[in-house]
Amino acid sequence: MPLVEIENIHKRFGSLEVLKGVDFHVNEGEVVCLIGRSGSGKSTLLRCINLLEKPDDGVIRVFGEDILHTKDVNAYRAKVGMCFQQFNLFSNLDVLQNCVMPQMKVLKKNKEEAVKTALYYLNKVGMADFAGASVQTISGGQKQRVAIARSLCMEPKLMLFDEPTSALDPEMVSEVLNVMKQLASDGLTMIVVTHEMGFAREVADRVVFMDKGVIEEEGTPEKLFTNPDSERTREFLNVIG
Repeated sequence: MPLVEIENIHKRFGSLEVLKGVDFHVNEGEVVCLIGRSGSGKSTLLRCINLLEKPDDGVIRVFGEDILHTKDVNAYRAKVGMCFQQFNLFSNLDVLQNCVMPQMKVLKKNKEEAVKTALYYLNKVGMADFAGASVQTISGGQKQRVAIARSLCMEPKLMLFDEPTSALDPEMVSEVLNVMKQLASDGLTMIVVTHEMGFAREVADRVVFMDKGVIEEEGTPEKLFTNPDSERTREFLNVIG
């Protein structure tokens, strides 16, 4: 059974239909990259999986559970990590506290256990040396790595990334992508909305091209990037070079 199963999802914002009957699945341990133009529905699909948006129609099952009728959204979200474009760190806390507090509040860990876990994952993303630093004093790339560590501290079974490098200066992009490559090699199930085609080509097990609210085409990186079936996929890849 796939870890994520989506059937006929529709999502409207007023008169604008952003998702128009999307069917989508992700298997355990798989890395799936969503690509496409701005406004194609990629981020909305991701936000539906995390219940930040509620679809108007359709079914979403994650871990075998019908999440659109879940009784405890917070318990579900604790199993699904999400990294945003803008980091969403607590600016009044230092790096370590950003990783400790959610574990204590959501997972009810004691402080000693939460600190141990936080330092483990900060070390994993190369940020342990900055544990005592204010998040206001570190770079964008470092903030995103802390945001990833904070998500990993919750030990999620699924990680969602919404354009995690789009707010970064070019020289900081590689440090975040390298962390994500390591997570992929560790076997973490990941859904990544990205405009980094090199990352998608290198790391994804499957690439999904969305266009105008539907999945236009999906396949292995080799197939989709070198020999796409759809004219719209070819046009998109030609434009982005």
